[in-house]
Amino acid sequence: MSKTGSAGNHGGKIRSDCLVRIETTSSGGIQLDIQSKVGALYGTSIRDLATNMMEYFEIQNAHVRILDSGALEFVLAARIESAVKQLIKTDKVYLLPGILEEVPKSDRDRFRFTRLYLPGNTPGMMLNAGIHKPDGVILDLEDSVAPVVKDEARVLVRNALRSVNFYGAERMVRINQLPLGLIDIETIILQQPDLILIPKVEDPQEITKLDKQIKELLADTGHTVFLMPILESALGIERAFEIASSSENIAAMAIGLEDYTADMGVQRTEEGNESLYARSRMVNACKASGIQAIDSVYSDVSNEKGLIDTVTRSRDMGFEGMGCIHPRQVPVINEVFRPESSEIEKATAIVLAYEDAEKKRLGVVSLGSKMIDAPVVKRAQRTLGLAQQMNLISENWRAEYEKS
Repeated sequence: MSKTGSAGNHGGKIRSDCLVRIETTSSGGIQLDIQSKVGALYGTSIRDLATNMMEYFEIQNAHVRILDSGALEFVLAARIESAVKQLIKTDKVYLLPGILEEVPKSDRDRFRFTRLYLPGNTPGMMLNAGIHKPDGVILDLEDSVAPVVKDEARVLVRNALRSVNFYGAERMVRINQLPLGLIDIETIILQQPDLILIPKVEDPQEITKLDKQIKELLADTGHTVFLMPILESALGIERAFEIASSSENIAAMAIGLEDYTADMGVQRTEEGNESLYARSRMVNACKASGIQAIDSVYSDVSNEKGLIDTVTRSRDMGFEGMGCIHPRQVPVINEVFRPESSEIEKATAIVLAYEDAEKKRLGVVSLGSKMIDAPVVKRAQRTLGLAQQMNLISENWRAEYEKS
């Protein structure tokens, strides 16, 4: 009795993807039917990949049909593997040569002003995401992926982590709500993403369990994966501090306002008064735990003024970044969050005054007629560190400032 497995997308405006359909047969070996827009150039390599993968998964008799819309090799391999695993039970994975050794390691305290969401089953959106210069790209396995294709999305995201150059953006994955997210972790974690987003967190023990699984799976690699819980309910907000402080690998925590307002039974508005308590409480929990507070996405892509107003309020509340659902939001959010020249100049004067007072062993630090206390100095040091990371000032800022 024949079996059929299929994976991928084809037709309409689909690009950089393919549809693979494999039907087992009783005899005849492997029969390939490949239709590709780039068949003249890459038909042989597509054929070789399909043949090699059938041999690797020990499928001897099958009809393999591939409708290709310009898919790269990592996409083709993901789609073929997903179709195969609908036919047979196997623990084998087919890994192409990767670029992991070329990917710079992330830092817990790097700035995360912008993180661009990419649907985990849409490879065409992944390929050029890094050129938009977000601080992070999120390969999403949760809300943007339909339940019936989550298995194939996992394989695609695994291959993307291994193969796609995101040009310095932090490589993030939003897994599914636990416990389903534990299956996502098993599939993708050995490709060493920088950060895992955990949606709809309400219990710190969820983070503890996930953190333990990640550490066990990565024990032989020495790689550290940072965590970003997302609070999306009233209960999650009430437990914000417990969640924020549940693991030393938590680098940031985010709020998801669409689900939060739904849980509260209210409408999300432009002004955001309905979520003021939740956002304030989450920011306070983050500051108390020494992690970054990340705001929700702004969903009206066409309203740039509304975006600017929202980001400005977010920054003024103490948030240190937002999610992006479209590349055009990235430069706008970055611009609002970046320190202004006047802020940098003021921070420079504060830090230099503090350092001068320390050298002179003065117990009081002052700038002009104003006294400077420790929290002000700390904030100024953070502004300068951020400005350096964003190349707004050089490493020799002290000397340049004193010369001016």
